[in-house]
Amino acid sequence: MSSRNEKETLFELVNLMNKKEKAELIDKYGKAGKRLVLLDYDGTLVNYELIPDDAILPEHLVDILIKIIDKPGTNVFIISGRSHNDIDKLLGHIPIKIIAEHGAMIKENGHWKNQISDNDQWKKDFFPTFNRITDACPKSFVEEKSFSLTWHYRNAEPELGYECSRELIQLLKGMINSYNLKILDGNKVVEVLTIETGKGSAVKKLFEQNSYDFILSIGDDATDEEMFEFFLHQSNAITIKVGEGVTQARYKLNSISEVASLLKQLSG
Repeated sequence: MSSRNEKETLFELVNLMNKKEKAELIDKYGKAGKRLVLLDYDGTLVNYELIPDDAILPEHLVDILIKIIDKPGTNVFIISGRSHNDIDKLLGHIPIKIIAEHGAMIKENGHWKNQISDNDQWKKDFFPTFNRITDACPKSFVEEKSFSLTWHYRNAEPELGYECSRELIQLLKGMINSYNLKILDGNKVVEVLTIETGKGSAVKKLFEQNSYDFILSIGDDATDEEMFEFFLHQSNAITIKVGEGVTQARYKLNSISEVASLLKQLSG
């Protein structure tokens, strides 16, 4: 892990990707023989929705992704914190590889595989704390995934939701160590999962399984920072954060529409 001062310096160096940098990226992508493309879903390819099932990938973006997938030597993954069932509902009609639940599940060649060892017996000890916070915060809810528990407060009153999320995190900090768990403080979500799970660990496996001469990683959320951190010292990797906030990504793009525009150029 980088020190705090090193990270602060990196944050200061991040800039909005300009036309020249985009042109250089596209040129490197075109010349590469073996490419890895890693794309977060919510907040990167689609807008966050109050009802998660409403976050449907637009048809024009489906077409763009299929063109990229069909390019020889290109390995494309959607990498999401969503449950594998939820993301499969949204992307099951596309022949694309998916990493779900922050790396706990992976879909290749149409089949899902478990990537971690966890008997999830810890969940029963955490439900009471999650439920207590849910009762105190109307319109929030708990989601049980295969290997994690997630508290969502996107639909709650913003100030109350944030206050309750801070209270939940403090409570969880006093519980996780004896269970070998960690906390993810995401975009209107708080999640508890095994310490071995994360987008950083997931991309590390991909990186070690194959050699790539071009890597593109795009995400918007705090949960994507593990992915960006892993690629910090990989000279052939370009990392991009979507939207505001401090990041370990090399570049920033302002919006989802800019991501779509970049991907369209890569698909040409």
